[in-house]
Amino acid sequence: MNWVYFFLGDPKKHSLEHRLFNTVSLINGLLNLIGVFGVLYLENYRILISLNVGSGLLMLVMYYLSRVKSIYFILYWPFNLTILFYLASMWFFNGGSIGGNHYYLIPSLVIALILIRNHNVWIVYSLYIGISASLYLLEYFHKDWVTGYVSEMDRYLDAGGNYLFVQILTGILIFILSRNLNIERKKSEALLLNILPEPIADELKKEARVIPKRYEKSSVLFCDMVGFTKIAETMNAEVLVHELDQIFRSFDRICKEYRMEKIKTIGDAYMAVGGIPNENISNPVDAVLCGLAFQSYMAEQKEIHSLQGREFWEIRLGIHMGPLVAGVVGSDKFAYDVWGDTVNTASRLESSGVVGEVNISRVVYEEVQKVFECESRGFVSIKNKADIEMFLVKGFLPEFVSPINPKEPNELFLRLYKTGALFYTDDTES
Repeated sequence: MNWVYFFLGDPKKHSLEHRLFNTVSLINGLLNLIGVFGVLYLENYRILISLNVGSGLLMLVMYYLSRVKSIYFILYWPFNLTILFYLASMWFFNGGSIGGNHYYLIPSLVIALILIRNHNVWIVYSLYIGISASLYLLEYFHKDWVTGYVSEMDRYLDAGGNYLFVQILTGILIFILSRNLNIERKKSEALLLNILPEPIADELKKEARVIPKRYEKSSVLFCDMVGFTKIAETMNAEVLVHELDQIFRSFDRICKEYRMEKIKTIGDAYMAVGGIPNENISNPVDAVLCGLAFQSYMAEQKEIHSLQGREFWEIRLGIHMGPLVAGVVGSDKFAYDVWGDTVNTASRLESSGVVGEVNISRVVYEEVQKVFECESRGFVSIKNKADIEMFLVKGFLPEFVSPINPKEPNELFLRLYKTGALFYTDDTES
C-alpha cells in the first residue's frame, strides 16, 4: 500500500482529482512507451515509435509535475490534447479506422470525464465527438492520407494488439476509479462517524433523518476548565488551541475506553453521555470511571507543566443520571445532541463541583456505591433548582483497589467489569 501512495499520492494529503491525474498520466505514459514494441514489425515503424515515445515522455513529464510539483489542474487540457493529437496521428499513420485506433477514443473520453473537475462537460464532449467525426470523414474523402498495411496479417496483428491494449487500459481505469471512490467513501464515512455515533449515522444514511429517542437511564458527564480565562490570557492563540486539542483528544480516547458517547465541546467545556445510543446498565459506573480518568489525566498534566514552569488548568466535573431525549437537529452542520432535566442537572453538578474531584448526585451514588468509596457533601444549593444531595468519589472500595497503585482497580474489578457481573443484581435478573 505504501508504494501505491508513493507513486499515486496519499489520500490523506491529495485530493481525488489529484490522485486520478497522477494515476492516469503515469499509466498512459508507460503504456505509450510499451506500445513501441507493438509497432516494430510495421513498415513505417520509425514514425510510430516517435509518436509513442514522444507522447509517452510528455505524459510522464506531466506526471512528474503533478506528483512532485503538485501542478495538475492546469495540465488538464495539455494532457487531453496530447492524447487526441497522438490518436489522430496514429489514425493516419497506422491504418485508420481498420487499424483499431478508434477503440482508443472511448477510454480517452472516459479519462477526460474522470479528470473533468471545473471544466465544461459539453465542451469536452463536443471536442471528442468533433474530432472522431472529422477523422472518419477525412478518411472517407481522402483515403490516400491514411497509411495502410502491407498485408492482412499486419492488419490483424495491429488491430488485435490495439484491442487488447484498450481492454487493459479500460480495466485499469475502472480499477483505479472504483478503488479511489471506495477510498473517498471510507473517508466520508469516517468523517460522519466522527460527528455521529455509528447507529445514528446508519439511520441517517438509510432514512435521511433520525427519529428522536427517549432513554430512561443515561449518565451525563460535564466538565469545565477552572481558571481557563486567566491562563488563556497569557497564551497565544496557537498554543491555546494546541493545549485544548491535546486535552480533548485524551478525553475522547478515555470516553471510548469507558463506552461513553462524546456529545460536544463548548469552549473549554466537555460533555459526554453514557448509555446512548446503545442502552446499557453499566453507564453510571462507566461515567464515574471516565470522570476519574479525566481527573487523573489533568493531575498528571498539571504536574508535568509545573516542572516546566508553566501553568495548567484543573477541572470541575459533575455527573447525574436519569431520563433524556437524544437525536439529531438541523439539516446543515447537524449534530447529535441530548435534552432534558437530567442534562440541566448534570450541568449544575459540574458548576457546583469541587476542583480536582468527581462530583455526583444521589441517584448516581446509589448506583455506584458498591464499587466506589464516596464522601457525602450533604445538600448543596444550586441555581434555579431545589437543593441536591451530592457526593465526591474518592476512589475504589478496598476490595477493588490495586495493590500497586491505589488509584487503579485490581484484577477482580476488571474481570467483573468486563464480564458485566459487576452490574448483576436481583433487580436486573427480574
